[in-house]
Amino acid sequence: MRRVSSFSLVRPILMAGLFLVSHFGVAATNYVISNDDAPFPFRTGVSFYAIGSNGLLAAPQQVFSGGNGISGGFFGANRLVALNGGGQQCVYASEAGSGNMVGIDVNTLALGGTAQGSPTDAGTSNGIGLAINTHYLYASFTDSGTIGTFQVQPGCGLTFVADIAVAGLGTGIINGMALHGNMLVATYTDGSIESFDTSHGTPVSHGDKQYSTATFSTMDATYPNSIDITKDGHYAIFGNTATSVVVEVSDISSGKLTKTTVYQSSASISSSNIRLSPDETLLYVVNSQGDSVSAIFFDKRTGTLSGGCTSNRLRGQSADWSYLGGLAFVSQTGNGAGVYVAEFGGSSGIALVNLTSSGHKCSLQEVPQSPFADPNAGLLSIGTFPPRSF
Repeated sequence: MRRVSSFSLVRPILMAGLFLVSHFGVAATNYVISNDDAPFPFRTGVSFYAIGSNGLLAAPQQVFSGGNGISGGFFGANRLVALNGGGQQCVYASEAGSGNMVGIDVNTLALGGTAQGSPTDAGTSNGIGLAINTHYLYASFTDSGTIGTFQVQPGCGLTFVADIAVAGLGTGIINGMALHGNMLVATYTDGSIESFDTSHGTPVSHGDKQYSTATFSTMDATYPNSIDITKDGHYAIFGNTATSVVVEVSDISSGKLTKTTVYQSSASISSSNIRLSPDETLLYVVNSQGDSVSAIFFDKRTGTLSGGCTSNRLRGQSADWSYLGGLAFVSQTGNGAGVYVAEFGGSSGIALVNLTSSGHKCSLQEVPQSPFADPNAGLLSIGTFPPRSF
């Protein structure tokens, strides 16, 4: 096993050359879910994998959704979200090829509804990212540079409300999104970040758009991609695309983004997808171009990162898959017990990497049965039902 070298605080100096809710119900079955994102002329949908007691995945049951995906796009744009609140148990997925947002009832595995944004909303080049609460689903359309607001309806349906035009400081395209309470946080492909007020449904900018510290100090060699937010809404965490592992943290307790603090390690390549463990003691990092998974210890009181561990290379890279995508927890309690990881390529699959942890030490190990095939997918986004509680 490879250990992550201790993460160091990166001061805002030039680093030239670094390239970088509510009421919860109980579903009959726990699932790992995937947005299959199959392009035309193939049928696409969402695959549901029943989880065995040892975390191994059964053969998937696919719910066809009637649209088409694009089999690709931005790492940070999460194409799949789960709702387990407001009296509903739903999975929502975006279909960038046809521009659809689809809802699926988890208890019946039946299509609950389909909706589209305005006629100009599109994400056919790099996908449509999603974020959700019990009232609204937000969709980031990467071609049109818009955020669409959809109202959640009974039976896992959706109704389009409105969209707004957005762009980074350098006209970058919207990428990742994360939602906490009435704050929506977004990343752009030029390295800028921004937050919005969603208290009235449609997002309104807080006027805090800024370049991330790492983007500025590396002269655009690294940029924030995916986002997570702590349970109490104190910190926003950004996973960066870079040639090392780069994570940035912003204190958002004021209700706006503040200048990010940067942590980096040479343990692997890239940190394009991140996720806090259910107990917030670990930040899981998918090294999307380093072919591995890292776990970094997180202090939720101070928002600081330290130490951690990195897995060996996951099986099948290059031969079966090209990049690692999104992640989902083995357990929805404690430190998550490890992660499932999307494998994107000509032969997509889902890897299972277990975590062993004691004190301030940990290790990550892919199980012998991994990966589990997803024959239906160009796989970048996965999740679980039920989802993490925040």
